Amino acid sequence: ELTDTLHLKAIEIIARSLRSSVAGLPEAVEDMALGQYVAGMGFSNVGLGLVHGMAHPLGAFYNTPHGVANAILLPHVMRYNAAYTGEKYRQIAQAMGADVAHASLEQAREAAIQAVEALNRDVGIPASLKEVGVREDDIAELAQAAFDDVCTGGNPREAKIEEIEALYRAAM
Repeated sequence: ELTDTLHLKAIEIIARSLRSSVAGLPEAVEDMALGQYVAGMGFSNVGLGLVHGMAHPLGAFYNTPHGVANAILLPHVMRYNAAYTGEKYRQIAQAMGADVAHASLEQAREAAIQAVEALNRDVGIPASLKEVGVREDDIAELAQAAFDDVCTGGNPREAKIEEIEALYRAAM
């Protein structure tokens, strides 16, 4: 629960600050430093998951910045993991400002994913992996590297190589 609390606080800080930070507001840049620090405190206790496992090869293959790779992949992996997350996406949606207290679980999960997608759009994250140069013929090798990545084992849903390939394709 402590880790979840840290992660939710980090999500709240980042969701309220990232847009203004990208615009150059010093207070928001400071908030982002706090948000990343709080997030790090959380994941240092439990590890990461498939998003990071899939983002690492994008940096290695294409020199894609890690944050950009994670942002492109996050909505796709969130959809993949949704059924394995209980009420956590409701909490994420709320931390990002969505009113989902009375929403169904499916609606709350979709609201969290949509909030991430909106944040991505607002700060200029590329809409697809193609925009960072990913080629279809590399997907099998990317998926193997992601499958073998130490972060992937921390995902709430076990992923097979074929599923990772499908996630990369969905992000294309």
